[in-house]
Amino acid sequence: MSAIRLLVLGAVRQHGRAHGYQVRNDLEFWGAHEWSNAKPGSIYHALKQMAKEGLLLAHEVAPSTAGGPPRVEYEMTDRGTGEYLTLLRQALTSYDQKTDVLSAGIGFIVDLPREEAVALLEERIERLRQWRASATEYYTPEGGPGQLGHIGEIMNMWVHSADSEAAWTRGLIDRIEGGAYTFAGEGEPFVGVLAEGQPNPYATGPHPEDTL
Repeated sequence: MSAIRLLVLGAVRQHGRAHGYQVRNDLEFWGAHEWSNAKPGSIYHALKQMAKEGLLLAHEVAPSTAGGPPRVEYEMTDRGTGEYLTLLRQALTSYDQKTDVLSAGIGFIVDLPREEAVALLEERIERLRQWRASATEYYTPEGGPGQLGHIGEIMNMWVHSADSEAAWTRGLIDRIEGGAYTFAGEGEPFVGVLAEGQPNPYATGPHPEDTL
């Protein structure tokens, strides 16, 4: 899966209704343009595409300040909410995706109930265990990578990756079960978006579609 759809849907959801520049500004504030494919062109394309798919509802709200077409605000439809939650759950359970997918999932994890978040992360650990087991069918870690020549270093990397990711995930589960963070249904959520007019220290500069 691509992280951009999850990121854009999550950003729109945090505002209720948001125009493209607000979504872009939030994603850059979160640093998503550094660790994912959330570049301006990709963001605006995703908004338009998901509006065509019925995941977002587009509202023309005011003429563009630059004299172009009316500015468009987007809000999630029921289908969009379903797609968002599906992508979020997939991001938290999968082990074989790029790091940006898991990063996006962690960024929105508090949109789920605490118990479900823990269950999804436990599922991720089980998938990591199965992945590790498939590697150790052909490779015995205790024997060292040299047993398979330099190709053994590949198996060694897989095993170490599975172990380190499982350890990190267990740590996150422990913090969540210990009461960390505010999850869905528990009270006022953490506000991770910029206030109207607040300057973004991580902004990358203007883009032709910022005024749309």
